[in-house]
Amino acid sequence: MAKWMVAAKKADFDKIAKKYHITPVLARIMRNRDVTGDEEIQKFLHGDLDDLHDPFLMKDMEKAAEIIMVKIKEGKTIRIIGDYDVDGICSSYILFTGLRELGGRADIVIPHRMKDGYGLNDHLIEEADRDRIDTILTCDNGIAAAPQIGLAKEKGMTVIVTDHHEVPFEDGESGRNYLLPEGDAVVDPKQPDCEYPFKQICGGVVAFKLIQILFFLFDMPRKDRHRWQQLLDELLVFAALATVCDVMELRDENRIIVKKGLELMSQTSNLGLKALLMVNGIEGKTLSPYHAGFIIGPCLNATGRLDTALRALELFRVQEWKEAVTIAEDLKQLNDNRKQMTEEGVKEAIRQVEEADYSKDRVLIVYLPECHESLAGIIAGRVKEKYGKPAFVLTKAEDGIKGSGRSIEAYNMYEEMTAVKELFIRYGGHKMAAGLSLPDEKSVEQFRKRLNENCRLTKEDFEEIVHIDVPMPLAYADRNFIKELSLLEPFGTGNPKPLFARKGISLLSGRKIGRNQNVGKYTIADEEGRQYEMIFFGDLEQFDLFLREKFGARLAEGVYAGRLAVGEVVISIAYYPDINNYAGRESIQIVMQHYTC
Repeated sequence: MAKWMVAAKKADFDKIAKKYHITPVLARIMRNRDVTGDEEIQKFLHGDLDDLHDPFLMKDMEKAAEIIMVKIKEGKTIRIIGDYDVDGICSSYILFTGLRELGGRADIVIPHRMKDGYGLNDHLIEEADRDRIDTILTCDNGIAAAPQIGLAKEKGMTVIVTDHHEVPFEDGESGRNYLLPEGDAVVDPKQPDCEYPFKQICGGVVAFKLIQILFFLFDMPRKDRHRWQQLLDELLVFAALATVCDVMELRDENRIIVKKGLELMSQTSNLGLKALLMVNGIEGKTLSPYHAGFIIGPCLNATGRLDTALRALELFRVQEWKEAVTIAEDLKQLNDNRKQMTEEGVKEAIRQVEEADYSKDRVLIVYLPECHESLAGIIAGRVKEKYGKPAFVLTKAEDGIKGSGRSIEAYNMYEEMTAVKELFIRYGGHKMAAGLSLPDEKSVEQFRKRLNENCRLTKEDFEEIVHIDVPMPLAYADRNFIKELSLLEPFGTGNPKPLFARKGISLLSGRKIGRNQNVGKYTIADEEGRQYEMIFFGDLEQFDLFLREKFGARLAEGVYAGRLAVGEVVISIAYYPDINNYAGRESIQIVMQHYTC
């Protein structure tokens, strides 16, 4: 069972509650997320687009805009080179749309995942030279492409880098030496000496801010101002989508961008995005980060994984509704195929772990030779979630073995791989995720052996921690409180949905619902005997096993027979309250996230 920990950060919650007209519970939740100080609290509760940071603060941002202005006025060709994930697609679209609005001669190239790999490479530079491109403008990549940018400069091209990734470095005797590319302008909030106050923005937001400055610097006819503001609102939608799908923390300005962007997305005028919402059945709905990250984003990502990301860009640029619907349906079908392939890969990975007894390993290495290499990272993430351990999934490629890894908080994947770097043809990544190439199948077992021999993870490192915001009686979760919780939205990475806990909860009755009978719906009672409806979307088989082990088969079966009294089956729950809308009726329901005795 997971270890439950109640947040214990201190503040004068009653004073904060009185000042901002909120409950002390809400004040405590904000403190748990390190939201402190009047300005930060005010922005968290009521922030709007005026609270976004000044893009002029970003190093080389104004310089990049001024170079682009000259290129547009001179009629020079500008090639945008993005990436094949959602952030790269959205960044490319934002830059292309903004430059075309200003009269720029721009086109887009997205590297092919299988043929080109990530980011700039020599082939793309040579291709741009053959096409007589004057200026290369990168987005969501380029900060680690110093050799390629050097090649472009040798060929007489202007290069502007916009990126958000970490700057490569080497440790020397005098400290850290950053390996910045020698572009004509390098825009990345993470580069040294950049005064931009919030570093955790995605490539789409960097691109959006560059277009903001270009619109500001260009001589704007009064008649165009309203149209340009409308266009910025539309581009904000894509910056928000990129922020969610690139798993940026929903803090500071990211939270404002996503909140406003999702509101605008539901009424988008972009035919392609509108069609994608429609074919997924979410057109006209109030959109959340879930819809962006788990419905829209995967459809776009599937193009870069199984086809070409240019198909997603084509969707956003389409001008006819019939064509938009056709492409959107294609993308949805492609994602459905990707999901099926992923599920098959996950099943095979779990079978291998169980049958080969790899479950005893502290770092899991699974070799799926028939798996599409673009799915390795997704499958590794699922294996990591199931076993709570760092996981690598390797697959056979044209030039050896390729793979991806996903990690847990206690294991720095990149550092551990660096300790055995002689095994790899190539590798890269960061603490929580990595990619690699091995020479052949014989090296797979050596890789597994070396990582596990070096592994210093302890039993405590694998223990799941459930972070409780407030131990709170169920009766406190009335409609007014649930409405107040919406002030904390949007929820996601860096701003999780609040989690409450309560002991002494009696299970009275239950039933299994859903197409696959994998959702539990229960009637429960608190310690005062007050009854509530509760729902559980987690592992129902595991929950039923827990009930049998703790209370015996008779009482466990009695839950679903609906014949239990208060006090017979009593558990502790970690939960959040929600409003259930069914057949036009609203009711409060308790959503159980975790359970224990």
